[in-house]
Amino acid sequence: LESHLSYPVLGYFRSQHENQSWVAGLTMILDACALIQTGSSGPLVRQAQLTFAMARHAAVDLSQIYGTSPVPPNPPRLDPADMQLLRAYLDEGGLAMCDGPLAETKLNNLRELYEPYVNALAHHVLMQLPSWLPPSGSRDAWETTTWEHPANRLPD
Repeated sequence: LESHLSYPVLGYFRSQHENQSWVAGLTMILDACALIQTGSSGPLVRQAQLTFAMARHAAVDLSQIYGTSPVPPNPPRLDPADMQLLRAYLDEGGLAMCDGPLAETKLNNLRELYEPYVNALAHHVLMQLPSWLPPSGSRDAWETTTWEHPANRLPD
């Protein structure tokens, strides 16, 4: 936050990786904190609240610095069908989330606090917001390199 507020030009720098950006990183932090606040209990919730407040503050201040008015994502980043898939992924990973309309309402209310800001920032710097769900068949960057593709290997 401080670096981008002091030196706004930093927001226009790109990662050398096509699927990584500071806007996506900020969004993922907010997404994770919103999920924890919605579906967990215990000391983790307080940490998520504090982190959410700080990250949202960053999104709002950066929107002001770049002159981007908040605009909700259209289409929404998490529709009801994707919410069910997300619940299944979390359950599979051992992270049960609260269920029911109250939990979904709370998650939606939290998302409304930050998604319009990060969406406007993403449009401004021509970067995509991350999806709530991984693309089908995707691999993490650490799982592959250019050298692992057969066409790029040197002969033995």
